[in-house]
Amino acid sequence: MQVAKKNLLFIHGFNSSPSSFKAQETKAYLSKHFPDVQFHCPQLATTPKQAILQLEQIIVRKTIQDFNSKPDQHWYLIGSSLGGYFATYLSQKYQLPAALINPAVTPYLLLEEYIGKQVNPYTNEAYFIESQYMNDLKMLEQAEISKNNYLVMVQTGDEVLDYQQAVEKYKNSRLIVQNGGDHSFIDYQLMLPKISDFFNFN
Repeated sequence: MQVAKKNLLFIHGFNSSPSSFKAQETKAYLSKHFPDVQFHCPQLATTPKQAILQLEQIIVRKTIQDFNSKPDQHWYLIGSSLGGYFATYLSQKYQLPAALINPAVTPYLLLEEYIGKQVNPYTNEAYFIESQYMNDLKMLEQAEISKNNYLVMVQTGDEVLDYQQAVEKYKNSRLIVQNGGDHSFIDYQLMLPKISDFFNFN
């Protein structure tokens, strides 16, 4: 009897990359403790529409490719900051479990001050943020949240996002609120066992 294949899609944040600390820590942890879970972490496109299309294609194409040889595909999401916003959209659309790390709740407001030229510090890619992107982000907003699908972890010392927005947005979900910390989520690696338990990897 074939066992359903497990896939974890890690969605990095704004101006980040697969080389980020959290992405690399997650990959290493899975490799050591859950080698049967396939890790996916693409370098996201710089526009919201392209990024979501890119993420959806990973889920759909991978599932279709293995459809004939595998009885099922299980997908799990981890989203950090803006990646948490994208993960929420995907979780609601495909009803997937998602762990969110200091998730952005209203990025279409936050990113208004970043309109113009940007340079990704990981890739050195130069690109432009356009005002239209705020509307595109707004279109991805999810008013209804499936309470059992989310593990949400925030730190009160987040200097970029108001953690209370996430607490309110996901108040009916499983919440972990840590005092102090910052936007990068200090000691993230210590949370990986909790994330794995939430996903029932054990």
